[in-house]
Amino acid sequence: MHEQHSAAELPHLRRQKILLILERDGKVMASELSQHFAVSEDTIRRDLAELATAGLVQRVHGGALPRPKDTGKDFFTRVSETDEVKTRLAQLAAHQVHNGQTVIFDSGSTTLQIARSLPSDIVITAVTASPMIAITLAEYKGITVILAGGQLNPATLSASGQETLRLIEGIKADLLFTGVCAIHPEVGISSLHFDEVPVKQAMLVSASHVVAVTTADKLGAVEPFVVAPCQRIHTLITERHVASGNVEDYQKLGIEVVQVEA
Repeated sequence: MHEQHSAAELPHLRRQKILLILERDGKVMASELSQHFAVSEDTIRRDLAELATAGLVQRVHGGALPRPKDTGKDFFTRVSETDEVKTRLAQLAAHQVHNGQTVIFDSGSTTLQIARSLPSDIVITAVTASPMIAITLAEYKGITVILAGGQLNPATLSASGQETLRLIEGIKADLLFTGVCAIHPEVGISSLHFDEVPVKQAMLVSASHVVAVTTADKLGAVEPFVVAPCQRIHTLITERHVASGNVEDYQKLGIEVVQVEA
């Protein structure tokens, strides 16, 4: 009781403890924190709002989740960061591609890594709204590249707008590698950028098989703009160790989950 009383009187201490609980459990609920610290739920909601403003948590209905590591970083920063796990995930994802397919590559540093990991003799038609991914794919002799034009988002280095949508909607692809900002079993796939939502939605509709490749920190996370429910994904490729959430939550939705050792 003495610990609860101290936390109630010292908001900064209470917020530090909330972060520790979040790191341990992978999520926090305002109702449970209210009981734990013997303060009102309004007080806890203010704490979570402060932590979210500081970029330390991701607010969701009724509580908070860990903040995805890549959130807010520009594309060049994410691409320049060496990530062995992301490379291994991309190499595994590249095995999903087969000769003769039409494959859509969504924007993102992981998707770029998948493009770099394709077999040198692969023969496919590739569609993307990312100029950087298009340039990478153009280095393959057997890949025909279709670049969807439009207004370029400097944060994602990907095109959006009516011209982009018109091209994507006119394609029936065998496979889509969808970019993932955040994915939650209940909320679904969500994005930090409002303008890329309709493009991602069009890609999901256009592809027969959808593969999401993501590091574990984006599982159980939520961004402001919802793209689609998780069930739109057929295969999820992620790390073996998942701190936030449980891969069984995605398997219960009918998603094939493939994990690689961290």
